[in-house]
Amino acid sequence: MSFDRLASHYDWLEAVTAGSRLQRARTQWLDALAGCQHVLSVGEGHGRFAAAFLERFPKSNLTCVEASTAMMRLAQRRTRKWKDRVRWERAEVLDWQPHEKYDAVVTCFFLDCFPPESLAAVVRHLANAAAVRAVWLLTDFTLPAGGPARLRAKMIHSVMYAFFRAMVGLPARRLTMPDELLANSGFRLTDRRDFEWGLLRADVWHR
Repeated sequence: MSFDRLASHYDWLEAVTAGSRLQRARTQWLDALAGCQHVLSVGEGHGRFAAAFLERFPKSNLTCVEASTAMMRLAQRRTRKWKDRVRWERAEVLDWQPHEKYDAVVTCFFLDCFPPESLAAVVRHLANAAAVRAVWLLTDFTLPAGGPARLRAKMIHSVMYAFFRAMVGLPARRLTMPDELLANSGFRLTDRRDFEWGLLRADVWHR
């Protein structure tokens, strides 16, 4: 899986297909990171979460893990005014080794990339990098419980997964919900907000 091929188009693709919706979801619970000095963002992508975080919390530091060289360059340009407070690490998530225990873990539209067997390993790996009382901000696609909203979401997911499998080699073929995996790693859901008739979800989990 590599997003290098899409990096130069990612900003306009997001703007055309979602407007500001994804960014609203990314930053919905940003204030939950108040007081977190060392924050880890995995699968940071084009840097829109990183820029919002660094601007909001001028005394905090951010480590960003990203597998795509091209996406990392895009994110670095977006966050260059705060470059002294960001550590960039180019690595596949399961190959990456933490340098410390982080006060918070952030995954924005990242966990949905993995099939069930890989997702379990990813969640365990990131949970091991988190401090005893860490916060986990999770923003991702989701499925409503039923009705027309669920049918709509499933249709959108089908198109989305087919597109990203073709363009970047996405290993997942469908959405796997990570809730049970987070709970098994000692995290408890404390806040949740759904957007777009249940298509998007922003969570706060505390350990």
